[in-house]
Amino acid sequence: MRALRRAILAMGVGTVVAAILRLRGSGGIPPRQGKWRQLSGPDFR
Repeated sequence: MRALRRAILAMGVGTVVAAILRLRGSGGIPPRQGKWRQLSGPDFR
């Protein structure tokens, strides 16, 4: 019974931490690499 309570508590704490991190967001600049660009001339294949 004690192990079950600990498991439920650990899952709850993990859920709260994940929710906080998701709501807070990264707040950084989006990455510049990997974006699409228009190809023209010899680059176009």
